[in-house]
Amino acid sequence: MNRTQTHRRLRLFVSTSVIAVALGSSAAFAGMEEARRWIDAEFQPSTLSKDEQLKEMEWFVNAAKPFAGMEINVVSETITTHEYEAKTLAKAFSEITGIKLTHDLIQEGDVVEKIQTQMQSGRNIYDAWVNDSDLIGTHFRYKQAVALDDWMAGEGKDVTSPTLDVADFIGRSFTTGPDGKMYQLPDQQFANVYWFRYDWFQRPDLKERFKAKYGYDLGVPVNWSAYEDIAEFFTNDVKEIDGVKVYGHMDYGKKDPSLGWRFTDAWLSMAGNGDKGIPNGMPVDEWGIRMEGCRPVGSSVERGGDTNGPAAVYSIAKYIDWLKKYAPPQANGMNFSESGPVPAQGNIAQQIFWYTAFTADMVKPGLPVMNQDGTPKWRMAPSPHGSYWKEGMKLGYQDAGSWTLLKSTPVERRKAAWLYAQFVTSKTVSLKKSHVGLTFIRESDIWDKSFTERAPKLGGLVEFYRSPARVQWTPTGNNVPDYPKLAQLWWQNIGDAASGAKTPQEAMNSLAAAQDEVLGRLERANVQGECGPKLNPRTSAEEWFKKAEAAGTIAPQRKLANEKPKGETVDYDTLIKSWPASPPKRS
Repeated sequence: MNRTQTHRRLRLFVSTSVIAVALGSSAAFAGMEEARRWIDAEFQPSTLSKDEQLKEMEWFVNAAKPFAGMEINVVSETITTHEYEAKTLAKAFSEITGIKLTHDLIQEGDVVEKIQTQMQSGRNIYDAWVNDSDLIGTHFRYKQAVALDDWMAGEGKDVTSPTLDVADFIGRSFTTGPDGKMYQLPDQQFANVYWFRYDWFQRPDLKERFKAKYGYDLGVPVNWSAYEDIAEFFTNDVKEIDGVKVYGHMDYGKKDPSLGWRFTDAWLSMAGNGDKGIPNGMPVDEWGIRMEGCRPVGSSVERGGDTNGPAAVYSIAKYIDWLKKYAPPQANGMNFSESGPVPAQGNIAQQIFWYTAFTADMVKPGLPVMNQDGTPKWRMAPSPHGSYWKEGMKLGYQDAGSWTLLKSTPVERRKAAWLYAQFVTSKTVSLKKSHVGLTFIRESDIWDKSFTERAPKLGGLVEFYRSPARVQWTPTGNNVPDYPKLAQLWWQNIGDAASGAKTPQEAMNSLAAAQDEVLGRLERANVQGECGPKLNPRTSAEEWFKKAEAAGTIAPQRKLANEKPKGETVDYDTLIKSWPASPPKRS
């Protein structure tokens, strides 16, 4: 353990201990006076009136009485939203309900590892988990997670809030299995989108130079060809702005688990890998896994998948090419967390793969990318698509960190933890939480007037979440039968391509073969029932190209003769104005 890790763990131990001491006597003072104090001091703004908030909190106070004094432990990854929950909302919940709640913050990879351990061992590690909806295929097949529809109607009925309003959650389709049941309750959501320096793109001199060279306007790139042209332009033509070296692209390339997210988070679908279909391509999804019914049947092209098909190889080749040519030299040695703050330093023109979870840190006063009036110099917009992409495909990824209950957790502990999960997603607190972390989960919050007023200072975040484009950004879906086992294969194999140890084709061949091997092991173990994998026999790529053409589906696609069509852009302000200005009607 290095010194930094030691200090981090010490700080976490001290802060957790302080919270535990502070909450030690909470049960003695729990009730409506505490609720009223928190509503006045912290839970504003809200989509509810204060009277409605008090009524909602009164239900929590009464529902929690059987669990007063119980010590409950939950966990999530470390992002701004969850820090707010752990430091503020956990304290509020404990004071209002009398349940002693500890909310641990750990790295995303550790969350996946620990939940896998609990599922395999049956030993209760945490009473509830904020676990990415990327594991929906895992939870549905292994039957270790509680189906929340059954829970809310059965064992958990007495602790399910009458004001939960599941229909208001924008990510509920992501947490629903093929059986139509919801397995997870969304707690936070963020997307990866296109980020760019709006102020630079508006400069008449740069616009004139770009159009003179490329024959079309400098604007938000619609396709990867335009993104590449813009990257080339800023890196090698503009070179410097205000005496500072600038780059036309930002990414990261360190062989690290976070490199896997960079690709499983729908990079292949942005290129045009897989089939049409929202939330995930069918019969082939954005991981390249083919489905027959609810069964995964292969990921290599030779089994009908698309993980090593031309579109996937193109996506890896472009990633490597842009990283080498247009990003700062140090980017190749960075991981996800190290690269995240770089655009805020002021020398990056655009980033094709940028998470909206960074928004809260990108709008801090005094940053080089902020104006003095509190508005950003940058904007976010829908992602450009690759040359293999077709209308009707997903276009990007949304992370939907969601509350997950495991059957290995004793029912009484599960009930108390479920109260906390509902508390931190309740309408009493969700609007304020959305303002803190900028990770929307409720339609009612997105359209609240407080975000209409704040929108000009958030660089397009509100406009994106209010737009019809939002539905094309979706998490990993039901096709992935064991996320922990399969996800780890990505960073190892793509890392070989990023380092130059393998060509993009060799790396994707290796990844496809490794995924098929895991699917085969699951098939032989027969632990996932009628929706477990059943591999297709290996044939030839040519046979599957012909089958897709005959069926009228897309994947796997043949290699295109021209993978760089003419660049296409759109004016950002025109794009924003084209989106509707009123919320969708509730059915």
